[in-house]
Amino acid sequence: MANYQKPSPESQQEAQRLARANQKPGQTKEQTQLIAQGIQKGIEEFKKQQKAKARELSRHKKQQARAKASSAQNDPHEEAPAGELLIETRQHPLPWLLLAASWGAFLLWYWLG
Repeated sequence: MANYQKPSPESQQEAQRLARANQKPGQTKEQTQLIAQGIQKGIEEFKKQQKAKARELSRHKKQQARAKASSAQNDPHEEAPAGELLIETRQHPLPWLLLAASWGAFLLWYWLG
C-alpha cells in the first residue's frame, strides 16, 4: 500500500501557473486541470528524488566519518577526541622564506644606507 502525501499548496500553485502559461487556444478548463495535475505529480516526484539523494549522501558521509573514526581509533599515534574530526593543515615554506628574504633585504638596505 502506497503512502500518499497531500501535495503542498506551493507545488499546486506552481503547477497551475505552469499549466496556464502553456495553455493552448481552445483548450478546455478540464484539460488545463489535467495538465496541472501532471505537472504537480512531476514536481512531487522530483522532490522525492531529491530527498532520496540527500538521504543517500548523508548516509555516505556518516559511513565515511565512521570509517575515519574507526581507523583513528585503531591508530595508536593519533589521539582524537570522540566525535571530533581532525583537519590536518600543512603550510608551504615559500611564503616564510620570502618574508625572511624581504626582511633581510630591508635590514641590509637600512644598514648600508
